[in-house]
Amino acid sequence: MAHIIVVGNEKGGAGKSTVSMHVATALARMGHRVGSLDLDLRQQTFGRYIRNRAAYLQGEELELPTPRYIDLPEVDPSTLRDGENIYDHRLYAAVTRLEPDSDFILIDCPGSHTRLSQVAHSLADTLITPLNDSFVDFDLLAHIASDGEKIMGPSVYSEMVWHARQLRAQAGLKPIDWIVLRNRLGAQQMVNKQKMEKAVDALSKRIGFRVAPGFSERVIFRELFPRGLTLLDLRDVGVKQLNISNVAARQELRDLIKALNLPGVTVDF
Repeated sequence: MAHIIVVGNEKGGAGKSTVSMHVATALARMGHRVGSLDLDLRQQTFGRYIRNRAAYLQGEELELPTPRYIDLPEVDPSTLRDGENIYDHRLYAAVTRLEPDSDFILIDCPGSHTRLSQVAHSLADTLITPLNDSFVDFDLLAHIASDGEKIMGPSVYSEMVWHARQLRAQAGLKPIDWIVLRNRLGAQQMVNKQKMEKAVDALSKRIGFRVAPGFSERVIFRELFPRGLTLLDLRDVGVKQLNISNVAARQELRDLIKALNLPGVTVDF
């Protein structure tokens, strides 16, 4: 069976699609068969990222490893039994279509609570949650006291992950390996940054996730999107000398892939 990676967070702007594209493409470039889905049926940033890649590579007559992407298939409502949810069937149909030819299936979830996102979390073998370095984002995981230190209790997103874990346990599946990324970090060591690090570490022990390095805030990520490229593609499209920022960003991606500890993956870039 394919190993399912879900990238989820109920708040937009945390870098989910950037993380999704870089993880999926890194795995493809390392020789793994990667299927992918975008559950944000309105914006489809991840889906557009991959379509941009296909268009750019075709225009430049290049061949680069690329995740296989499909849209959620339509389901005839008349085939559903009473009480069945059409979105459940669309998601399961997509996973079923991708699984025979995939070592990994990466699912990018929308920045809001939806039925599709909820079901996808219950399918996750690995769950990646990018988190902006802000207590506004942290509030999705847990409520924290005004001192920025005392954790009052889990919040809505953590409760949704807990429910997904319960469903997997009832089905006899392996527990979700949940990884939280402190993403879009600034370069300066500010008091808020130190408090966030302390709070995330404390919460990880309390509700059971691992903390992994994410990406710093860099202009390069916004520049790559229109061409559907990732940091690993730069030399293949004619960039002969990477600048210091690009080299540092590649190292962040390398550290992230290592931290995910995915089955059968040896980082070789």
